[in-house]
Amino acid sequence: MSVHKELNKKKMTIGDFKKYKEEGRKFTYVTAYDFTTASIVNESDVDIILVGDSLGMIMLGYDGTTAVTLEDMLHHIKPVVKGAPDTFIVGDMPFGTYNVSIEQAIQTANRIYKETGCDCVKLEGGAEMADTIRAIVKAGIPVMGHIGLTPQTAGMLGGFKVQGGTPESAKQLIEDAKKLEEAGAFSIVLECVPKGVAKALTASVSIPVLGIGAGPYVDCQVLVTQDLLNMYGEFKPKFVKQFADIRKAMVDGLNQFHKESVEGEFPSAEYSFNAKVEGFEVE
Repeated sequence: MSVHKELNKKKMTIGDFKKYKEEGRKFTYVTAYDFTTASIVNESDVDIILVGDSLGMIMLGYDGTTAVTLEDMLHHIKPVVKGAPDTFIVGDMPFGTYNVSIEQAIQTANRIYKETGCDCVKLEGGAEMADTIRAIVKAGIPVMGHIGLTPQTAGMLGGFKVQGGTPESAKQLIEDAKKLEEAGAFSIVLECVPKGVAKALTASVSIPVLGIGAGPYVDCQVLVTQDLLNMYGEFKPKFVKQFADIRKAMVDGLNQFHKESVEGEFPSAEYSFNAKVEGFEVE
């Protein structure tokens, strides 16, 4: 039995990204790491799902993203693709799977794209990754870039801090964006950047800029689903608005289940199989 409902939703294509920017049409982008969450996002109006290496913290309990393996990513992307057939799916390339050589990067992108059925791959890095992006695109795989705060190399950036906070670093980000566009990236994630810098960067390229913590002037807003629904816990970045309190609703539901079970209220006759079997009658 399928969990999917009939939807009026039309799945984005690679061509739609640039088209939406040209038309000034805003769109949205969230994360999912499992079939159930993906199916819920698929029923929503949200346009894009990222199966990000943030699954290291959210699904696997790691302290960061660098421990996430390619096998981890493949394992999580596959059910998301199945759960969200009407939503554009992005597969993250994890740390250590594309920074050794261009050949390694193509092999990784091939596996993610071919084995999972996702719609593109995403990798982190600025101008230094241009040749890698160019090679993956030439191999026939769409690539989404990611600049600003890049979690895989956050240690080299001084931790999880706002990037582009000086004129020099802001100009470098804009140069990075231009290089990624020239290399063939069809869009760029921009993370944790002052809104004025994000506005200038967005205007400097013809491909859409997908902002997470980058203010209102980008082409698309990005948030982690567990953050925007308050599922993850106490950690809350400055740029996250909580649009629902799912964690509290889940805890309340679990507590009510516990209470009714230990007090004998659940399961009542309504939730029991009540057929009478001779010799096994109950009052």
